[in-house]
Amino acid sequence: MQNRPLRKKKKSISRQALQSNGLFHIQAILFTMGKSSKDKRDLYYRKAKEDGWRARSAFKLLQLDEEFDLFKDVKRAVDLCAAPGSWSQVLSREIYQKRPKEEVKLVAVDLQPMSPIEGITTIQADITHPKTLQKILEIFGGEPADFVCSDGAPDVTGLHDLDEYIQSQLILAALQLTTCVLKPGGTFVAKIFRGRDIDLLYSQLSYLFERVICAKPRASRGTSLEAFIVCIGYKPREDWIPSLNSNKSTEEFFEGANIGRSGNLEHLDMPDPEERLIANFIACGDLNSVDSDATYTLADSEKKASLDPIQMPTAPPYKKALEMKRQGKIQN
Repeated sequence: MQNRPLRKKKKSISRQALQSNGLFHIQAILFTMGKSSKDKRDLYYRKAKEDGWRARSAFKLLQLDEEFDLFKDVKRAVDLCAAPGSWSQVLSREIYQKRPKEEVKLVAVDLQPMSPIEGITTIQADITHPKTLQKILEIFGGEPADFVCSDGAPDVTGLHDLDEYIQSQLILAALQLTTCVLKPGGTFVAKIFRGRDIDLLYSQLSYLFERVICAKPRASRGTSLEAFIVCIGYKPREDWIPSLNSNKSTEEFFEGANIGRSGNLEHLDMPDPEERLIANFIACGDLNSVDSDATYTLADSEKKASLDPIQMPTAPPYKKALEMKRQGKIQN
């Protein structure tokens, strides 16, 4: 019987250490691990902390704005699925801080609580609920929005077809609120997953907007299915008044809007080849800038100076479990 080579023992944090250190120390360990390792392999992650952004996704919206001039003449904007708030930070810096403050109204909506941002009114609510729409319109004084964006996405499963479908449903939920609050000629931007049936979604959006463009910011990893749909020039459908109702399905909401050849959204579940649309694709961002898929070597001074997150999680899902574990209410 041959002797197996001894394996090098991996460094790990014992359960006893986690239990004895308590919640604060556990969070400190987790964030120290994250900031020291991720800084080395993701320069956008490090640069976001250096520039004061809550997440690296801020660069994606900035690069989209460089390409499409999204914030031109925008005074009222809505950020859906906003937490932790990096896109809201961009809206604050690019709109609120550069325009007469009394004219600017910016709203961020998310189910999760979000730490305050200058110039942003935060609503902790469901984007599909009618009361959320009412609150937004009240903040805007009854005026429509110039710009609506959504960087929301579900937890991915790794099954691309399923992830794409769930993401498309999230976009349609955001679109329902958007059609109720966006002015004619306004712009809608949302995250998408480019899967097999994404051209069906392009087709639906083309009935509601003058231009539908698929954009890939430089800050978005090339190996990812992620991209962003930029919908410019909202054109409300004739003889159709959108009305948000939590009891209505997506198909019922768009009933009468005559979207698609079949006049509804049923073909998202039963694809029709004639409903497909190939949208223009644009890569955004300076080609000479940081490559999000590359690994860079940090200078010695940067290796030693790991940066703290700009904003600690407000209400992380693991917080209650860790507190109960510390109190002995949960056994291993």
